[in-house]
Amino acid sequence: MPKKKTALTIEERLQQALVPAEEQPYEVPENWVWVRLGAVCFFENGYAFKSDKFSSEKGIPVIRISNIKENNVDLDDCIKTLEENIDEKYIVHQGDLLIAMSGATTGKNGVYMSANIAYLNQRVGNIKVKNKELLIEKFRNFYIANMQNEILNTAYGGAQPNISSQKMSVMTFPLPPLSEQQRIVERIEELFAKLDEAKERLQEVAESFAVRKAAILHKAFTGELTQQWRRENGVSDESWEEKKLGEVGSWLGGGTPSTSREEYWENGNILWITSKDMKSAVIEDTLMKVNEIGVKNSSANYIEKPALLVVMRSGILRRTFPVAMVKKPFTVNQDLKAIIPDKDDLEFLYWMLLSNEQRILDTCMKNGTTVESINSNALKNLTFKCPTLSEQHEIVRLIDDLLARERKAQQATEQALASIDLMKKSILARAFRGELGTNKASEASALELLR
Repeated sequence: MPKKKTALTIEERLQQALVPAEEQPYEVPENWVWVRLGAVCFFENGYAFKSDKFSSEKGIPVIRISNIKENNVDLDDCIKTLEENIDEKYIVHQGDLLIAMSGATTGKNGVYMSANIAYLNQRVGNIKVKNKELLIEKFRNFYIANMQNEILNTAYGGAQPNISSQKMSVMTFPLPPLSEQQRIVERIEELFAKLDEAKERLQEVAESFAVRKAAILHKAFTGELTQQWRRENGVSDESWEEKKLGEVGSWLGGGTPSTSREEYWENGNILWITSKDMKSAVIEDTLMKVNEIGVKNSSANYIEKPALLVVMRSGILRRTFPVAMVKKPFTVNQDLKAIIPDKDDLEFLYWMLLSNEQRILDTCMKNGTTVESINSNALKNLTFKCPTLSEQHEIVRLIDDLLARERKAQQATEQALASIDLMKKSILARAFRGELGTNKASEASALELLR
């Protein structure tokens, strides 16, 4: 007969829970102890629901890995199920900490905040506290959020990494006395609240850049921006004349050399611009380049003069009207138009079109087409107020100067936002080293609590 397993003594179980000194990642206060994560938490894996049990409209939410975002669980796109009699261990309750166990978001974790229950789908883990008199849930949440990289280091697999509850169970966990855990949580929440307030203000500033840019362009093309310049240079306010966009110069279309003819593209050195290349104010390079043979054997036009480019046909016109400049020899495909100015400043026209973007989308779009497109005649008939060439140059100079300042301020704001995330990480790192100034050395050791 096989021998019966002898139950472990308290001391033996305690030794299994504790982390040996040589495996402890760093020093913690004397009344803290390093334990295995599995000593204070246990893991529940999700249920393998069958797809025919899913519903998009009614039922109980099923949390999948796609619902786990950065530190939260998003139920907006949550699938539902009508399936009943699900084991209790697959039910998610408010305050549970969920983690993506595989896929592109492996290691991401978040707290389920809804008061309504949900079900846990496969490949999602639930990290539960074994004993709330030993570990505070919020302390667990902050620690796991801080350990995402370490959790990923336990992953196995290739392009789609996987983590297992077994490997997570042996991870190290710093355990302070219960009252110290509470103080740490309160201190973290206090510091995070201040940082979140600062972040909210910075985000408001960041979102206002687009508004300020629009205001600058509005002033530029109503004459307000150069009002003082006109006074200083003796230029009349009546010098601005109404002009149609079709009158500014030559309009040229494009074409696509046969892509099946390699000889049209081999060693191509001529920019062939499509809507995919319209991502910057000045186009210096393109995804594809054609050679002279390809241009000659297609409807594409070889253009040497600096030009303004506009997208005339593309799905992107649903939300924006792409405009760009090109100052080197080029050609375009059939979805673009090149406008070569006769006398007007190229950059002035560029900014003028950007300032009229919504007006163009509202008045120049074709109706009843399968792909969004601009009515060429309507665009050519677009009217705008046009100043003298010298004032155009001054408008461009002022726009460049003002927007350069805006970009500099925007970069500073983005850096400040990034620093807030770094500060949060620093706070968490210090918290789990006992460096937030909350620890009381006189308190009984967490070892006694664990025992």
